[in-house]
Amino acid sequence: SAADIETALAAAHPWQAPAPARAAILNRAADLYEENFGEIFAILAREAGKTLPDAVAELREAVDFLRYYAAHIPDAPPAGRFACISPWNFPLAIFTGQVSAALATGNAVLAKPAEQTPLIAHLAVTLMHRAGVPREVLQLLPGDGRVGAALTSDARINGVAFTGSTDTARLIRSAMAAHLEPGTPLIAETGGLNAMIVDSTALPEQAVQSIIESAFQSAGQRCSALRCLYVQEDIAEDLLKMLTGAMDALRLGDPWQLATDSGPVIDAEAQSGIRAHIDRARHEGRVLKELAPPQGGSFVAPVLIEIPGIAALEREVFGPVLHVARFRAGQIDRVIAEINATGYGLTFGLHSRIDDRVQHVTEAVQAGNIYVNRNQIGAIVGSQPFGGEGLSGTGPKAGGPHYLPRFCAPDRQVTQDNWTAPAPLPAAEGHPAPVEGQS
Repeated sequence: SAADIETALAAAHPWQAPAPARAAILNRAADLYEENFGEIFAILAREAGKTLPDAVAELREAVDFLRYYAAHIPDAPPAGRFACISPWNFPLAIFTGQVSAALATGNAVLAKPAEQTPLIAHLAVTLMHRAGVPREVLQLLPGDGRVGAALTSDARINGVAFTGSTDTARLIRSAMAAHLEPGTPLIAETGGLNAMIVDSTALPEQAVQSIIESAFQSAGQRCSALRCLYVQEDIAEDLLKMLTGAMDALRLGDPWQLATDSGPVIDAEAQSGIRAHIDRARHEGRVLKELAPPQGGSFVAPVLIEIPGIAALEREVFGPVLHVARFRAGQIDRVIAEINATGYGLTFGLHSRIDDRVQHVTEAVQAGNIYVNRNQIGAIVGSQPFGGEGLSGTGPKAGGPHYLPRFCAPDRQVTQDNWTAPAPLPAAEGHPAPVEGQS
């Protein structure tokens, strides 16, 4: 409620403990995360539909964030009160990453988790409090979008960390511009239309495994997930035959079962939106392969859809839907231009054994994280900082050396000079070069 938000803002105070003490408490929280792995796995499976391998990876990433930020605290004052607004698709890892970065730098944190996944956020905050984080320093504010809107419109907020859709990030930016102090940091990691190029020199077995993992792991509910696959037409028929065969091997079902490869999407609303996109493609005769979903639940089966190019995608379809386009060998620069023209720039994948092509493509593609001859998901904290550019985020990258300084007080330079009159310009020096004509 509005009263709860007001109470939280009034009670929030930056963390006065010295940096070594904050680091010790964050490391203790990491220990508690690991000790309570069973409860964490169960909540991730029940609340977010995570398979056990995904739950293990998410816990590892959350622990890595706590330990990495504890080890890299900058010598700078905190921004003050930080609002951390996290998504449902990584409800422990991204939640913990935002909160631990703000805590490491000494901020008071008002943590607003996604409305679909409040239970795992509550457990995370409970463990951090148990580790020694003061309650006035870290407060949990579950609820719908109205909670985030209230926080990002309150002048007492000194910074916002957000992960979610590009449209929501724009609304937050507008609210901050209207109500918060100029220069207040916005750290946003948003959506993407992530592409992969597979040329005729790629190892097909390696490429297919990377495609399956990038497009369908976690039911395609990753910001980094592959959305548009470009395959060189010389190998397209054989590669797609292998890809559809690999799709047949995927097992959908209860995420708590070890045999399950892909669980449900987050809720019925998401399921409905994804199915509507698939239905349109099916009506147009563009569905190349579709698996059968299990009965019940909010399942969407992996599907392969043919498109002429990434420009045909009007928006990101956040689920197990892979679009495939073909290109000729001489069209790779056109493909790169199409990918860059989307305005998004989160992840990109390339499979090629030509060194010059790898160099050319990776220099030309505008994306935050570029992967060569591997899948394009699963960035590792500390060694593979994660973040996008353009419509995919503001930077800096999470889990990297430039992330924590954005949670510190911005360098607002103030001058007392009077600017009522224009400043005098220096007199011109020298002589202009003569004009040279050409007949």
